[in-house]
Amino acid sequence: MILFGNKLAATKMCCHICKLPGRVMGIRVLRFSLVVILVLLLVAGALTTLLPNIKEDKMLMLRRDIKSQGKSTLDSFTLIMQTYNRTDLLLRLLNHYQAVPHLHKVIVVWNNIGEKGPDELWNSLGPHPIPVIFKQQTANRMRNRLQVFPELETNAVLMVDDDTLISAQDLVFAFSVWQQFPDQIVGFVPRKHVSTSSGIYSYGGFELQTPGFGNGDQYSMVLIGASFFSSKYLELFQRQPAAVHALIDETQNCDDIAMNFIIAKHIGKTSGIFVKPVNMGNLEKESNSGYSGMWHRAEHFLQRSYCINKLVNIYDSMPLKYSNIMISQFGFPYANHKSKM
Repeated sequence: MILFGNKLAATKMCCHICKLPGRVMGIRVLRFSLVVILVLLLVAGALTTLLPNIKEDKMLMLRRDIKSQGKSTLDSFTLIMQTYNRTDLLLRLLNHYQAVPHLHKVIVVWNNIGEKGPDELWNSLGPHPIPVIFKQQTANRMRNRLQVFPELETNAVLMVDDDTLISAQDLVFAFSVWQQFPDQIVGFVPRKHVSTSSGIYSYGGFELQTPGFGNGDQYSMVLIGASFFSSKYLELFQRQPAAVHALIDETQNCDDIAMNFIIAKHIGKTSGIFVKPVNMGNLEKESNSGYSGMWHRAEHFLQRSYCINKLVNIYDSMPLKYSNIMISQFGFPYANHKSKM
């Protein structure tokens, strides 16, 4: 029995000894594999140093493109701003509008012919959350801002003059209103036309009395220089009679009146909806350029009355319709005047 036990023990010992070479070989293979992996990592690291460097701004653009692809163009808008001789105000306004929710992109229509736009300066002060595209123009025309820009990817357009600052709260609210009325202009500056007994039309604001409407305030236009409207109307504008474009070029004015005519004629109802702004201002006096807007010219209102009558002749009708609808944010105008109520 002892011999049998010794034999059994010897057999077990032999088995253990037989397994040892396999373990040794396994350890060697593992070490070799680790060495190969380390060598591959070192080679990969060396190869990356030979690749061209990608600058931070390019990486930012890549991230921005990915972000914009994932952002619905139905729930966002593109800001179009035409500018002339107001670079200081332009940069200030661009900085302000960068923080507005739902803003997809900014297109700056640069009307300073022969002068390079400030895009290098703007980009050097980045990164910026919203892309800004500067469109250099070949002629200083008022209707340049009504082009069908290939960079435009949203259904909604926000058009703002280069001296106008509108609060983010006002813009978000007006955009929500436009989403309910996407076939109309939704904006902050209403105007009206008034006819006379002789059939001649005049242009003005609420100070003009609308015949047949008592003492109530009425408007028949919403100016596009502080408004939302559908991008499809840019295409519609391009298809208008050449006489319409010639009138705007002749006066360097009235593109906004023409847009109200076009939209009212197209939809057969009031061209726009007036949204009462809470915080909106004109920064013209703060510009260092000394350039004054066209509305300061003595002939400005006469010129716009002239445009209305010319457009009536071109279209052989008066499509503008009156409205007394004003939409305001509940809580804002009232909260600011609680002590007066």
